[in-house]
Amino acid sequence: MAALAGMLQATGHRVTGSDENVYPPMSTMLQSLGIHVSQGYGPQHLRPAPDCVIVGNAIPRGNAEVEETLKLRLVYRSQAEVVKEEFIRGLRSLVVAGTHGKTTTTSIAAWVLDQGGLDPTFLIGGVAQNFGVSFRVTNSEYVLIEGDEYDTAYFDKGPKFMHYLPEIGIVNNIEFDHADIYPDLAAVKLAFRRFMNLIPTNGRLIAGWDSAAVREVVASMGSRLFTQLETFGTGEDAKWQIRNTNYASDVSTFTVFREGKQWGEFQTPLIGEFNLLNCLAAIIAADAWDLERDSIAAALRSFKNVRRRAEIRGQERGITVIDDFAHHPTAVRETLRALHNRYPKRRLFAVFEPRSWSSRLAVFQDQYARAFETADYVFIANVFDSRKVTEKGRALDTDQLIADISKLDRPAFALSGADEIIEQLIPELREGDVVAIMSNGGFDGIHEKLLSALKITS
Repeated sequence: MAALAGMLQATGHRVTGSDENVYPPMSTMLQSLGIHVSQGYGPQHLRPAPDCVIVGNAIPRGNAEVEETLKLRLVYRSQAEVVKEEFIRGLRSLVVAGTHGKTTTTSIAAWVLDQGGLDPTFLIGGVAQNFGVSFRVTNSEYVLIEGDEYDTAYFDKGPKFMHYLPEIGIVNNIEFDHADIYPDLAAVKLAFRRFMNLIPTNGRLIAGWDSAAVREVVASMGSRLFTQLETFGTGEDAKWQIRNTNYASDVSTFTVFREGKQWGEFQTPLIGEFNLLNCLAAIIAADAWDLERDSIAAALRSFKNVRRRAEIRGQERGITVIDDFAHHPTAVRETLRALHNRYPKRRLFAVFEPRSWSSRLAVFQDQYARAFETADYVFIANVFDSRKVTEKGRALDTDQLIADISKLDRPAFALSGADEIIEQLIPELREGDVVAIMSNGGFDGIHEKLLSALKITS
């Protein structure tokens, strides 16, 4: 929503907004753009009446501004609908979807296409550090967008990515997620099947072949589907593969093979096999739009990642504090493995806030225990806004999670929040340690609080 506000402003519209809790990096981006955000919701924010009210998918009936919009019969639209009609229709669209890696892959592809001279319009669910923003509007015929499988609005319960008119669609992987709106994996797979069915016969589906669920969905669609199915992964049956991976230095290196033949060698500052697969998906998309291999390789070398994706927030007393958006157990596991590989001789502290709907519900209770096995110490915060969780199901049992992690011979602690975690964490830390803080929210400013506490105690 913040990025769309910026895009609309860039095309000449006057934009204002309302929210209860806007936090960095989006709050600072909106402030820098001069877009006013009212704190909280109220009918007065719709006076004078706007030409269009854009309703985010977190906004329910009963919201003061929704009710006023309906009473006054104002024009209202969903975020995804506005993106489609204002920024995609009639253009060549690359849509990046999948349970994991959407934001990073979209950011990589945006930089690769930019450096290759395509000058794409883009909309990303995070701040791409190469651009310093999460969106851009250009006059190019190319548009790149992160395709989210979460629902669109209270009046449109279909996935947002169903609006995005893909010429090229990337599906990195499919897992069960968003337990608040999807009852099971079958429902998630059906959503992705419908997305794949939007791709025209002259388009491309770039499918993550290491994901069994992706294979199953593709197989279910029959031979009609695609003249151009591009599969990618680590297995020999993928059309595109990464091989010869090395994560030991400050850059990760890998070789790309296409149909068994070496296609190119690449370097990236990103960590972890999952990020190399994100790079490979972007490489395939760039090749589909005829970019030169040398240009693709140069762009990957200079890619700076996304804010809040294994982002180093600071160092004090020789201790590195990292901010990561991971919240699904697979993302937590892969992030910690990647950090362990990047810092193999250093102790790794994992600090986790169950804040997304899927992490707050007990649906992944068992998987979370195994997700933290790479960490040397684990700190778990209370389930965020636990009162609302019980309306949708059983909440994650953090005490049981700590007990299960402790069985793996890992010191683990369940604490109330940021301040209590820092108080317990500080005495344990020593020079060389790495602290990975994982949350999809602001986590009460824990990163800066920790860095300040380390500076005071130095």
